[in-house]
Amino acid sequence: MGWVSAGDYEVALDDGKVVCRNAAGRLLKTVPPKIADDPAVVGLRQLVEWLERHERQCLTDVERWMVRSLPVPFAVVARVWPDPAWRAALRDLVVTGADGEVAGFLRDADPERGLGLVDLDGDTVRITPDLVRLPHPVLLDDLEDLREFAVELGVEQRAQQLFREVWHRPATLDAQGTSVEEYAGGAFKEQRFLHGRVTQLGYRVRGGNAVHSVLEDGRTVEARVWVGDYESYEESETGPLTFTDPAGRVLKLGQVGPVAWSEGMRMAAALYAGRDIEDEERAA
Repeated sequence: MGWVSAGDYEVALDDGKVVCRNAAGRLLKTVPPKIADDPAVVGLRQLVEWLERHERQCLTDVERWMVRSLPVPFAVVARVWPDPAWRAALRDLVVTGADGEVAGFLRDADPERGLGLVDLDGDTVRITPDLVRLPHPVLLDDLEDLREFAVELGVEQRAQQLFREVWHRPATLDAQGTSVEEYAGGAFKEQRFLHGRVTQLGYRVRGGNAVHSVLEDGRTVEARVWVGDYESYEESETGPLTFTDPAGRVLKLGQVGPVAWSEGMRMAAALYAGRDIEDEERAA
């Protein structure tokens, strides 16, 4: 954007920051305090804050589409593509066809020309699907090969897709079981630290559980890890991972889909990773 008058100075936005130059046109290191409350400066700073919120929301929405493997109408992707925030969140995501096969990495979306992709041969191709499919990585075959190819292409995904941690259900899993103990017992000096970890990771606490809802194949499954029903200064530890249906009924592990399993294990592992290592080392 261009320069805007602010008293004896001019201000503008440059790479997400408010910059200022004096009457001689010399760029200053900072905005002078005497114009900090000028309407032009205040307006630009408010714009920066709005743009930052907008970028975070775009990324959150795209990651939600991906985690839920929700097909998105092509018209929606083409409509938002000109917006730099949306484009940054969508660019380089893996797109699959209706058959689940990888079509390529997303590089463009044009209402007339369709989606621009880099396919697995490294060629630029155009497709015109009605729906754009951005799959959860646990559903991608040959994920490791895709990761290696992405590195070769210099792919940088803002939304965590290819390099998102994934967990596959073990072949030896007791399908009739109802809980996973792998990440239970992570000790925290104070329960409020554990609750804080839940919030820091973007999850919610409800009824004493860290919860994460996943929509998979049209069905909502909630992953739960016990973290205590109120914040206190007493010691606490992570509980086992369980999965429930919308009515709160605990599901058997064999009833849990691959995406819900992976996302539930991801939450449990992330909570466990914040445990008090010092106490473990002293105990050892």
